[in-house]
Amino acid sequence: MSREKLSVGGQAVIEGVMMRNKSLIAVAVRQEGGGISVQKKVFRPLGERCRLLKWPLFRGMAAFIEALILGFQSLSLSAEEALGEAEEELHGWELPLTLVISLAAGIGLFILLPTILMGLLKQWVETSLLLYLGEGLLRLFIFLSYIFAISRWREIERVFQYHGAEHRAIACFEAGRPLTVEHARCFSTLHPRCGTNFLLVVMVISILLFSFFGWPPVWQRILIRLLLLPLVAGLSYEVIRLAGARDNLVTRIISQPGLWLQLLTTKAPADDQMEVAICALQAVLPAAEIKAGALSPQGVSI
Repeated sequence: MSREKLSVGGQAVIEGVMMRNKSLIAVAVRQEGGGISVQKKVFRPLGERCRLLKWPLFRGMAAFIEALILGFQSLSLSAEEALGEAEEELHGWELPLTLVISLAAGIGLFILLPTILMGLLKQWVETSLLLYLGEGLLRLFIFLSYIFAISRWREIERVFQYHGAEHRAIACFEAGRPLTVEHARCFSTLHPRCGTNFLLVVMVISILLFSFFGWPPVWQRILIRLLLLPLVAGLSYEVIRLAGARDNLVTRIISQPGLWLQLLTTKAPADDQMEVAICALQAVLPAAEIKAGALSPQGVSI
């Protein structure tokens, strides 16, 4: 199997990294004792359950849903592994409740607030397109301010370091280099296929799509945004997919804003964090794809 056919991706979790290669998922976490726990599972993609979800647009909606499901599962698993005995103090309902509250807060902050604030300026703006443009810029400002604010927290800074470790490990693999800390350290923490790029494309697509619906009352605007969210996700996925498959001036322009944003959402990882990312990546790769010299630290359980 050639490396070009392996589309490996992942995300940072609590004191670790989740990696995915098609239906195979691995979560590697640095434990309190210093060892690395790696747990693997098989996830049946939604496209295998329904052929329609393999079609353009629909596959983007499926990928969005899968990202939410796998993200929550990986965060839950990493919390259990990283906290160890302290996890026993947490109740089973606390993480799901946290997810629900986070989703509600995200909808309120990035969907409700911008459209309500721009509605107050309607009497001074002549066209709905300008209103949607202003709403999009306001949403972007709120988003960037939010990312900058949380990046000041020590706990979030460590997550961003693991995010950088994930990118370096994947870039090292895609370049055909041995999966070692020494080799991975040479690569950038920025990656054009990062989900951060997806978020910015979502904001641009939403401005263009919502502008076709005029500027109805606020409750209708909110309903339209929520109902069209899957379509926005599907369109954005196709744009990111195209940008990742081609290397030309247009795709570089599409990818560049996301790379700039990654300057906030990724940090240079320490070597022990790189070890965790490499262990997660190794766990989802066929044996033939792991070159000699790859990391095999003590304390890894798969």
